[in-house]
Amino acid sequence: MLQAIYTKISIPVCVSLVVLFISTFVIPVDASKVRIKDICQFQNMEETDLIGYGLIIGLDGTGDGKGTQFTIQSLTNMMERMGLTVDTKKVKVKNVAAVLVTAKLSSFNRNGTYVDVTVSSVGDATSLQGGTLLMTPLADITGEVHAVAQGPISIGGFNVQVDDGSKIINNYTLVGRVPNGGKVTKQIIGPEKQKKDFFLSLRDPDFTTANRIAERINIKYGMTAFALDGGTVQVMIPDSLSHIVYRTRFISDIGLLTVVPDNTARVVINEKTGTIVAGQHVTIEPVAIAHGTITINIESTPVISQPEPFSSGETIVTKDSRISITDGPARVIHLKRSVYLSDVAKALNKIGAAPRDIIAIFQALKQAVALRAELIIL
Repeated sequence: MLQAIYTKISIPVCVSLVVLFISTFVIPVDASKVRIKDICQFQNMEETDLIGYGLIIGLDGTGDGKGTQFTIQSLTNMMERMGLTVDTKKVKVKNVAAVLVTAKLSSFNRNGTYVDVTVSSVGDATSLQGGTLLMTPLADITGEVHAVAQGPISIGGFNVQVDDGSKIINNYTLVGRVPNGGKVTKQIIGPEKQKKDFFLSLRDPDFTTANRIAERINIKYGMTAFALDGGTVQVMIPDSLSHIVYRTRFISDIGLLTVVPDNTARVVINEKTGTIVAGQHVTIEPVAIAHGTITINIESTPVISQPEPFSSGETIVTKDSRISITDGPARVIHLKRSVYLSDVAKALNKIGAAPRDIIAIFQALKQAVALRAELIIL
């Protein structure tokens, strides 16, 4: 199996020749145990997204401009509900900004509890720094209101601009948060607590991992868990633990059990930054790597040609170019034993392979069917 890669760079040119053929096999690295709660999501909780339209006041001239008509209309409508009649043509909204307010609500958030909310400018405001969100109802996709948001905005930065046009900006100032700014007025209904089973949903579906989770639970509690597919494990609650108090403790104990998850062999390459990330199960067929360098030097010397005296000729400037090539000796590394993938990386660094060269090597390995992994190029 033979694959050659040539990489050309502007003068001096560095040419990398990589010859790949069978020589070794990579030993998989032992994976560490992780808690079930870290790789699974318990499907005994409902979660929904909330959204609302509101106004932020108290801005220092950084609010929406006159061209943002919906901000002016919203402000006048609010003032009219308070019993004030306002002429929309005389309203200035430079201290007011229209925003969309978003939040997440779970079935664990009961009435009267508070959640964080995020505000994002929808007009032409330049900063939300120092503003206060006015009372804003937050509804789900059906339009049912579940929370009300209000409070001072925290943007974690600042935006300073002076008259001469100079500007200093720290962090993004058109999106902010109101910590504990949303009060739950109507909680969402979760799964029935009387059900005798619940489901574990794997964040990264894998049949082997799902089977290991079911086996680990069954070792401790008997035949109570079943892997339905690569992404779902059903857990039956024993009758002795069906009471609400014991049920919660049982689910907590399930989350603390540890398993060794199995992952797909994968190599992720970002060609823009030269970053390579490889998983532990990546195997490479036996290889030997040769790396040589060729440096090309081009020297250009100006040559002036003068015409004969009193002739009608012109002075001509030409260039005398000389090209010299220096070919460095090739350095070959043979991997004659079983190695970790990290050993392959060390070998590549030893022969002076740059990140770009290593990327080309992995691509060539994949084309030569020597890289036993999924190759993802960003």
